[in-house]
Amino acid sequence: MFLRENKAREKKHIRVRKKVTGTPERPRLCVYRSLSNIYAQVIDDTKGVTLAEASTLSKEIAEELKNLKGKVSKSSLVGKLVAKKAIEKGITQVVFDRGGLKYHGRIKALADGAREGGLKF
Repeated sequence: MFLRENKAREKKHIRVRKKVTGTPERPRLCVYRSLSNIYAQVIDDTKGVTLAEASTLSKEIAEELKNLKGKVSKSSLVGKLVAKKAIEKGITQVVFDRGGLKYHGRIKALADGAREGGLKF
């Protein structure tokens, strides 16, 4: 059952990626969610370069994550961190790539955290 759901997610992601691309002016904020962690990258697809990244495994927020309960609140913190790193590099606008996942729960929390951090999409 799980394998079939993952294949469906991958097919959705491929379909979305045909239209969503990151440019130097507006890079792509790509999200990947595993069972225990969440990862976010800001990617310039024209050069194939990752400009900023953050995850629940990032050392910068390790102390804050210990105090938080629940994956949704941790995802929000990751969104704020990736926004902070992107703004330091001069990026204010991004295109959101949810990776074929539904826009709710941890994905929505990460997006809201990135918006709170100052990113526009």
